[in-house]
Amino acid sequence: MTQGGGLSVVTVRIGAQEFAVDIRSVRELRGWTPPTPLAHAPAYVQGMVDLRGVVIPIIDLGARLGLAPIAATATSVIVVAQIKGRLAGLLVDGVNDLIELGRDQLQPTPATGSLAPNAVIQGVFQIEGRVLSLVALDSLVPADLGEPLRRAS
Repeated sequence: MTQGGGLSVVTVRIGAQEFAVDIRSVRELRGWTPPTPLAHAPAYVQGMVDLRGVVIPIIDLGARLGLAPIAATATSVIVVAQIKGRLAGLLVDGVNDLIELGRDQLQPTPATGSLAPNAVIQGVFQIEGRVLSLVALDSLVPADLGEPLRRAS
C-alpha cells in the first residue's frame, strides 16, 4: 500500500492483455532463461532456475491464468516475486508501467458464473481507458511445490 492507503502495481503483458501485480511482492525482473524441466509439475510450471543459489519454479502466467501459454522469446521477462514466503518466477511477455491506485479504484472481480476467476484475480481497475485485473499472487503457487531448495555448498 502507498502512504494514502492506495496500492502500487506493476503492469505486465501476456499476449495483447495487461495484468497488474502488487509491487510489494516483486523482488526483481530478469531476462528470459530457459528453465530446467521439473518432473510431475503442473502444466503451467515451465521448470526451475537457479537464482543466486535458490532454485525457484518458473510459472507461465498466461497458462496459469487460463490463457494461451506464453511462447518465450529473448524479449520475455521473468518477474521474480515473493509468494507465500517463497520465491517464484512469473513468465510474462513484457513489463509495462508502474501505477499508483487509490483504494477506491480497485473493484471486485465481476461475476462470471464460475469461481475460477476469483481464485486468481484479486480485483479489477480502470486506468487510462484500460481495464486491468490485479493478480492474486497467493493463489498462483500451489502449496505442494514446496519451499525453494538451496543449492548444496
